[in-house]
Amino acid sequence: MTPIRSAALIAAALVTVASCGGSDDATDATDTTAPETDSPVAEGSSPETEPASIDAPDDADSTITLLTYESFPSEGTAINDLLAEFAEQTGIDVEILIAGDTGTMLSKAELTAGNPEGDVMWGIDSTFISRAIDSQIFEPYEAAGLGAIPSELTDLVRNGEATPVDFGDVCVNYDIAALESLGIDPPTSLDDLADPAYKDLLVVQNPAYSSPGLAFLLATIDEYGGEGWQEYWTNLVDNGVAIVDGWTAAYYEQFSYAGGDRPLVVSYGSSPPFEVLYAETELDTAPTGVAESTCYRQVEFAGVLAGTEHPDEARQLVDFMITPAFQEALPLDVFVFPANADAELDPVFDEFAVIPETSREIDPATIEATREIWIDEWTDLVLG
Repeated sequence: MTPIRSAALIAAALVTVASCGGSDDATDATDTTAPETDSPVAEGSSPETEPASIDAPDDADSTITLLTYESFPSEGTAINDLLAEFAEQTGIDVEILIAGDTGTMLSKAELTAGNPEGDVMWGIDSTFISRAIDSQIFEPYEAAGLGAIPSELTDLVRNGEATPVDFGDVCVNYDIAALESLGIDPPTSLDDLADPAYKDLLVVQNPAYSSPGLAFLLATIDEYGGEGWQEYWTNLVDNGVAIVDGWTAAYYEQFSYAGGDRPLVVSYGSSPPFEVLYAETELDTAPTGVAESTCYRQVEFAGVLAGTEHPDEARQLVDFMITPAFQEALPLDVFVFPANADAELDPVFDEFAVIPETSREIDPATIEATREIWIDEWTDLVLG
């Protein structure tokens, strides 16, 4: 990757929210219970809470605060413009409060439950939603327009504590040209990654620090079960898997398409259209591909924070976040997919993104009960 292209991608990173959704690298994290949310184009900034304002009418009737994670899109993007339109239409000004990565944001919300820093929170994903519900940080609310969101997303929150806003899939990506030069077919399964044909070709993220790293670990647990995933990871280690702390180090430093020497990387189903959109020259085909059977689904939620002094206004914002207009801005600004089934995708996502018909998932309550155990076992097995 040339410096110009790298700079363009980094600039794009500054306008995105990750999951799945996105840091000045989150590799500085040390809390194994709070991996960062790093996205195909962002890995946030400081974990300190940072305010930012959305331009809104001077005569706004009230102001509410949207508490969100570190890679919220910068000013001048469609999402920010839409929030300004929301303010014009409703008289409700929206201020953005950045609260660090997903785990840090949730930890802060737990400490202030009932007396929140903001009014609405956006960015808790399906690996943390059970913890958020158990901590009672959200006020149950059934958003207007919820009927347009598929049941497989709404069923993750059965009592309306939060509203699905977006989703994305963490998948193994591959450098098409690099594999062709090696005379190797792209992998089609998790099993393939442990095959000697793919020795020293894969880079993954540490699940203690990285949201996609955790998602990939969960994909292997889903595939091989509670007693079999450890052997699989032993086989990956024997096959030369590289471990890095975060998505940026994996994709921009190790992945061969970005100039590294490994043609397989854990990234996102939305990474191929990202490469098409930000290529130095116009591309007719994506230069990277996705091993669809490896994908693990992440869903992100927004919810009204319990104890808000502006519950009616907060509910209106949640309603707005699942309207088609807001939803259709998500892919290009955040590189995640809209939860609203009526929202239309930009053609580049229709053509190049991978959205599996069935993606791997583990029940959020099971993840919450076992996450730390799995991460500790992984750490001892892979890094110990």
